[in-house]
Amino acid sequence: MSKTVLVLNGPNLNTLGTRQPEIYGSQTLADVEDACRKLGDQLSLSVNCAQSNSEGDLVTMIQNARGTADAIVINAGAYSHTSIAILDALNLFDGLVIEVHISNIHKREAFRHHSHISGRADGVIVGCGTDGYLLALRHIATRG
Repeated sequence: MSKTVLVLNGPNLNTLGTRQPEIYGSQTLADVEDACRKLGDQLSLSVNCAQSNSEGDLVTMIQNARGTADAIVINAGAYSHTSIAILDALNLFDGLVIEVHISNIHKREAFRHHSHISGRADGVIVGCGTDGYLLALRHIATRG
């Protein structure tokens, strides 16, 4: 049976490919989403992708994933470090949660070292570039 995965991206990730490519690489968000869908097909995962710069929209998307998705791969961007609301929404989600950060947040500014989402995440992938999304999907595919 196919698992459904929501790949959720937060603020400024819509600017991938042009925003600080020395940190975030040259792939666009469309490239990342396409790679996730292609790998999802290979792994028998149904992959749905969404992005918002709005904290409230992200909370609503997480809430709507309850009962419709088996797992969430989330890169909440800067909201990882500030949003209790996103953490609370994730705490209501019964499925697997994998947190992804393109850069190694632990080698950056001190305020980026803490993620509220990590307290709920079943796994955290940092510093692997956009490959982190694919690593997350591979992990989800191997989980019962």
